[in-house]
Amino acid sequence: MIKNWSVIGGIAAAIAAGVYVMWGPITERKKRKRGMVPGLLNLGNTCFLNALLQGLAACPSFIKWLEKFSGMPTIQSCKGNQLSTTLLQLLKALSSDEPGEEDVLDAGCLLDVLRLYHWHINSFEEQDAHELFHVLTSSLEEERNRQPKVTHLFDVQSLENLPNHEDKTMACISRAPLHPIPDPWKFHHPFHGRLTSNMSCKHCEIQSPLRYDSFESLSLSIPLPQWGRPISLDQCLQHFISSETIKEVECENCTKLQQSTTLNGQVLENQRTTFVKQLKLGKLPQCLCIHLQRLTWSSEGTPIKRQEHVQFTEFLLMDRYKHNSSSPKNRLNKCSSLAETPGSLNDNTERPKTNGKGLFF
Repeated sequence: MIKNWSVIGGIAAAIAAGVYVMWGPITERKKRKRGMVPGLLNLGNTCFLNALLQGLAACPSFIKWLEKFSGMPTIQSCKGNQLSTTLLQLLKALSSDEPGEEDVLDAGCLLDVLRLYHWHINSFEEQDAHELFHVLTSSLEEERNRQPKVTHLFDVQSLENLPNHEDKTMACISRAPLHPIPDPWKFHHPFHGRLTSNMSCKHCEIQSPLRYDSFESLSLSIPLPQWGRPISLDQCLQHFISSETIKEVECENCTKLQQSTTLNGQVLENQRTTFVKQLKLGKLPQCLCIHLQRLTWSSEGTPIKRQEHVQFTEFLLMDRYKHNSSSPKNRLNKCSSLAETPGSLNDNTERPKTNGKGLFF
């Protein structure tokens, strides 16, 4: 009898242990405490997505821009444009320090929305956080381009939200020639900046016109370490703006000077000289995204990942990297977030930029 009771007791204990393992202790779910940042579920291999979202959530200027953009009547009236609203909801939940019901968030909804923009991202494969950043910005531009450039006469809500003008102003506008209709994308996102490119001839020292190119992130190569010294972010930026020598470039000014010294009007070939190219930051974005290029290639053509640690300070002085005509001076950028995903050759390090003074990430 005692033996039977022992067997029954053992079976009951095994069942109780199995129930505990399967369902765990029966306790109420605790709310997220104030000041605690919620986590993000890993949906297979989505560390690249989670790292980028946590970095963007640390940029208040981007969240404010999303609020303005998603609040535009033309965006709200179009049900197909879900990226801005979905991204805004995620970033607000990640950046909120108020106590909430959810201590873990699921960002799978963002991947679902990106598929509507023909971006098929497999959550079970390793992806690139830097590429995803540009996927988001380009998809937001696509969302903007879907809006009509001219407000429809039956769109009463948009017409009612048009700015009011005084009668005198309207009279002046009516007498003036028609100007191009302003683009609804009148305010760029905080990551938008401009690079200046300048080329000068080493022979005649003439300079080409200054060229401006837009950018959303700076991809910096990592210079080789010297004497075992650590590499800093300033060194990467200095390497980015360092002058580059370009040979065999046709110089119109050298050709004209050579032509003026020839006799009998002899036609000469275009003179080819060496030019020096210089990159600078023409317009700093409100939030600067820096991407460190860790993928290099060996002499045999095999990929190699650079493992050097890059040091950076909380504040980054940007004056030395700006074009002379850019303003204001003494631009300080504060580090907002850092996303580093170790593992594959495609891993990246992302960094944010400052508030009124600027952020980098």
